[in-house]
Amino acid sequence: VAPPAAGIPVLRGTAAPTSTQPAVNRNPLVVNISARHVHLTQEHVEILFGKGATLTPEKDLYQDGYYAAAETVAVVGPRRRMIPNVRVLGPCRDDSQVELAFTDGISLGIDLPVRISGDVSGTPGCVLMGPRGVVELKQGVIRAMRHVHMGPADLEYYGVVDKSTIHLRVESPGCTTVLEDLAVRAGKGIKLEVHLDTDEGNAINLDNATKVELVKAEPCKCRH
Repeated sequence: VAPPAAGIPVLRGTAAPTSTQPAVNRNPLVVNISARHVHLTQEHVEILFGKGATLTPEKDLYQDGYYAAAETVAVVGPRRRMIPNVRVLGPCRDDSQVELAFTDGISLGIDLPVRISGDVSGTPGCVLMGPRGVVELKQGVIRAMRHVHMGPADLEYYGVVDKSTIHLRVESPGCTTVLEDLAVRAGKGIKLEVHLDTDEGNAINLDNATKVELVKAEPCKCRH
């Protein structure tokens, strides 16, 4: 069962043993479940929480400089279906965005497109309700594509480049699974971290995983 939306731990996951290959100048592989959350512009923060309001950091996330804020909003979909207490993540962004799991979309009545975070052009909108105001988003509601954050040393180690893909193999009791096509998102100062949504994490029994490893996608060698 997915964690309550209001729970401060926006990330839940594992740092289970990786492959036996030596890890030199690399971060350990961490796989986290990213629960439903909202990113806001400063303008929208002030509309929702009052003039002059800023986000209140409450819990640091795994990546340096990012945090779960004390603030939450209600996400309202078509026909007034609502998910309350959705956590806001900081710092503020240039565009507001709502990231939900597939089952959240069903609950709200929104057909969620799978997108890389930040790619919101042409996506559905919703209404955000805060204690001091309401924001109507014309677009920005997505299901985040599963992805892995990598720094330069990680890219070199795994032999991949930014915007390519890689597979994730997860060993868990009775549920060993390979998730294909994780998008690679690269940057300096980034820790090696996989992000899955709650549906994906629950489906592979991530909480009880005993081993996780990234596997480079290889071209098919079959003779057709």
